[in-house]
Amino acid sequence: MKNYHSAVGIVTAVLIVFVTLIQLDIAHLLIWSIFLAGPFLILWMVWAVLAAPVEIKETFEEQWYQDREDLRREQN
Repeated sequence: MKNYHSAVGIVTAVLIVFVTLIQLDIAHLLIWSIFLAGPFLILWMVWAVLAAPVEIKETFEEQWYQDREDLRREQN
């Protein structure tokens, strides 16, 4: 799967449905089905994210925190 965003979105949506069904105390068969499928969904999501064709240009030594420029390591 090239688009890992959809895997994350699907698993997040299933989690929201799961928690909502538990709180509303309805559809017990569906709750148990999602509970049993959950580990496989998580593994699929992790695989999709780790196998995504994303190029990282910086190394860990150059920039150890990707989101903030002020946390870059100083080069000696």
